[in-house]
Amino acid sequence: MKLLRCAAFAMMALMLSAQGGWASQPQPPPATDGFVAANDLPPTEQLPAGPFVVGAYSCFLVLMVGYAWSIARRLNTVEKEMRTLEQRQSRGSSTR
Repeated sequence: MKLLRCAAFAMMALMLSAQGGWASQPQPPPATDGFVAANDLPPTEQLPAGPFVVGAYSCFLVLMVGYAWSIARRLNTVEKEMRTLEQRQSRGSSTR
């Protein structure tokens, strides 16, 4: 029972001490009623678009080249198998 009282007291002390920390935090700026132009944003919230665009196009280009390479490799495999089948068929028909 004594342990339960100590735990309750510690919990109450934590809650009261934490409440003071929340009150000292700065309040968020008031909400605006309408559109805020990008020019009015602080410099910390503005992102340069150039690196993102270059990164997106680079990623897309790498993926497309990889996809084309994959298709070409599979197509070459199919062509080799077709040649092998044609050779087997021509050998089979000449021996009969």
